[in-house]
Amino acid sequence: MLARTWGVGQVLWTIVWVTLFVIWLSLLLRVFVDIFRSDDLGGVSKALWALFVIVFPYLGVFVYVIARGHKMSEHAVGDAQARDREMRAYIQDAAGGAPSPTAELERLGSLKERGLIDDAEFQRLKSKIVSA
Repeated sequence: MLARTWGVGQVLWTIVWVTLFVIWLSLLLRVFVDIFRSDDLGGVSKALWALFVIVFPYLGVFVYVIARGHKMSEHAVGDAQARDREMRAYIQDAAGGAPSPTAELERLGSLKERGLIDDAEFQRLKSKIVSA
């Protein structure tokens, strides 16, 4: 029934409008996330921006992007760098990256202090770490 009343042009226009609406919703969500994670905005400023975006949705989003778009990109870059550092640390840990000799010596020292290894074992393992 619907196929008889809608033409190809109407279907294409519907797809275009739905796509634009989804893009706008995504932008709206990013604006709200940026408002509440900004450390440089105070509580009153955050409330005013949120109120402005809620009362005038299209205008509020566009004004926010124009006024604070540079901060949005700085936050995005900072988040990406933090995720990259976390991922690199996880990969290094999962791949079994060799710990530094200093860390190994500290670990051996703590084992000796707790009495889990004796002085001879400590010296043997220490010389093995130092020579490697």
